Amino acid sequence: MITIIQVVLILFALFAWSRAIVRMRDKNISGGEFALWSIIWISVIVFALLPFIPAWISTIVGVERAVDLAVYVSIIVLFYLVFRLYVYNRKQNEETTRLVREIAIQNARKKKK
Repeated sequence: MITIIQVVLILFALFAWSRAIVRMRDKNISGGEFALWSIIWISVIVFALLPFIPAWISTIVGVERAVDLAVYVSIIVLFYLVFRLYVYNRKQNEETTRLVREIAIQNARKKKK
């Protein structure tokens, strides 16, 4: 028997996966990024439909409850995504600084003439 939380998880995963498909078609994410998100959302659907799988995996890993394993994995993934955002933001800041310097130098040269 399927529960309400299973339905909610499946519907959300399908919605999120559809957003990933749209982003890939718009070329906002690469094929590799799309593959990663596809694995994540397909896993959510499979785990929602077959809840014994996360329970079995958590037993193998040594975590008592499957929910605890999901929380641990979620935190690890979030830390990784925050790290990627940090690196991207730093790169953007460096690029902005470089462009501002170039523009300032060009404006200073124009004023000398």
